Amino acid sequence: MKTWNAFRLESSLLLLLLAVIPARVDGQEITVTGRVEVFGPRNTKQANASGAAVWLINASETTEAAQHLARRRQELRLVQKDKSFRPHLLVVQVGSAVEFPNQDPFFHNVFSLFEGKRFDLGLYEAGTSHTVLFDRPGVCYIFCNIHPEMSAVVLVLNTPYFALSDDAGNVTISGVTPGRYILHVWHERAVPEDLKALSREITVSEKARSLGVARIVESPVMNMVHKNKYGQDYVPPSPANQPYSRP
Repeated sequence: MKTWNAFRLESSLLLLLLAVIPARVDGQEITVTGRVEVFGPRNTKQANASGAAVWLINASETTEAAQHLARRRQELRLVQKDKSFRPHLLVVQVGSAVEFPNQDPFFHNVFSLFEGKRFDLGLYEAGTSHTVLFDRPGVCYIFCNIHPEMSAVVLVLNTPYFALSDDAGNVTISGVTPGRYILHVWHERAVPEDLKALSREITVSEKARSLGVARIVESPVMNMVHKNKYGQDYVPPSPANQPYSRP
């Protein structure tokens, strides 16, 4: 039978061990913050730093495993209104469905033939809508086959940990589980090689909540000039060629 002194000694050793080993809190979620700065080709800092996407990929997970992370509950829509897409940039997780409603009083033909999801919704009239399932990661550049001035981007990611910068360049990602991550940055007017150089490994913990500052330099060559879905130049509308009216 153990003596009282032996019991006290074992209890003291157990308390000391618990104090030395850090406790793991299941389900712990942390909000991390960062900032982006956007500079023009002449190294002029832009007043508006919105439109940069920042996301975290778990450094210990495979791409396949990341696809099974809980998907954000979002109402995902890319509205066609006043010959423009709203919003211009949409960030979604792999496996998300995005609705493309036509709220203009004329026809549109939404398509994407570039990296990411390739699709062609065909000609559809005012008040109707189509939905696209984005089932692979990538950058989807989206246009209208009738109106060359219309463009949008859907950025499809294998993670729920992402955010867009506001006008001041601030970024906030909530609900992040502590661990090691690879930080990625994307901006429509930056060269892919420059953006890749901004990627780095970070650790998220109760004491490490900062993503730091990412410096993005815009490139004058990133202005997207595109053809129609047939690879041809757009035909300007004329009285003899009215692509907007109902047949």
